[in-house]
Amino acid sequence: MKEISVIELNQWRQEDKPHQLIDIREDYEYEAGNLGGVHIPMGTIIERQGDLSRDIPVVLQCRSGGRSAAVLTALEDKFGMENLYNLKGGATAWAAEVDATVSVA
Repeated sequence: MKEISVIELNQWRQEDKPHQLIDIREDYEYEAGNLGGVHIPMGTIIERQGDLSRDIPVVLQCRSGGRSAAVLTALEDKFGMENLYNLKGGATAWAAEVDATVSVA
């Protein structure tokens, strides 16, 4: 599984590197605080896989990285996607290492 750290993701953002950030957390988690990614809850990601880019890196993000890792594996296995990255530590790591103003539910 490919992973990216929050520091690397922040660098991608600063460099305007093309990527798609997908937040797979539940509605209440996303509403409490988010990194500005597209919100596709974990329970709907398989049926909405067509919303994921195939041409640029797609970073999957949850609270701490566990759920997004599971979703990444499922998408790779079911659809053969090869452009997926798991955000190590998820929103919790982002709040601790990049932006402390982000609230994590």
